[in-house]
Amino acid sequence: MTTETLIDSELKTSHAAAPAAPRFDMYASIHKALRSFMCDTLLRTGSLDVHDPAELTATLEQIDALLSLCLDHIDHENAFVHTAIEARRPAGAQQTADDHIGHLESIAALRGEVAALRVATPASRSTLAHKLYHHLALFVAENFQHMHVEETANNAALWALYSDAELHDIHDRLLATIPPAQELQVMRWMIPASSPTERAIVLGQVKSMAPPEAFLGVLAVVRPHLNDIGWAKLAPAVGVPVRPFAAR
Repeated sequence: MTTETLIDSELKTSHAAAPAAPRFDMYASIHKALRSFMCDTLLRTGSLDVHDPAELTATLEQIDALLSLCLDHIDHENAFVHTAIEARRPAGAQQTADDHIGHLESIAALRGEVAALRVATPASRSTLAHKLYHHLALFVAENFQHMHVEETANNAALWALYSDAELHDIHDRLLATIPPAQELQVMRWMIPASSPTERAIVLGQVKSMAPPEAFLGVLAVVRPHLNDIGWAKLAPAVGVPVRPFAAR
């Protein structure tokens, strides 16, 4: 699908189904996290020194972590979001469901390339790393277009078929399946990629539901990835002092 086609589709969707007031968007925050994680990983792969063992190991581990999160994200969308759409509009999520099949194939191929680079001889590492970088870039590009369709066409379907209360219930049931370690991983990428208002809302919700020590653990994960200006806005919004947390 071309960029022009996507823009045309978005304009038609916005004119036909734009909500009168902001609706609950279950895609927004997690997609910001994924875009940030993908961009950072792609940059690290492109700038990789394949002859630095520590850097090579760390970069390949980050690619593995990204691909694992993408797999889990696909499972979550298939089980909760696509199921919800198609329960009230048969085949209503067919395009993005088909995309997911292609993404699974791409993830398997990328994992194979990561494994090959991990055990490659020094002489072959540069060639394999360059190949991995190009294929990872294509995967990121495909996912960016895919997420756009979800945020426009799929959201239009969800808003037409469900109330915000129902959407919150679907989202809450999805979140309940995510283990704590993955929640922290997502927060590390989501919060820095979000606006100050979005950060305060998300972390305010975490604070209201989590024990104090767990909430402070989330902040400790997030803080190193926020600059001082961002942290100075966030800390008072979620009711914590600015100074005890180390500066970036």
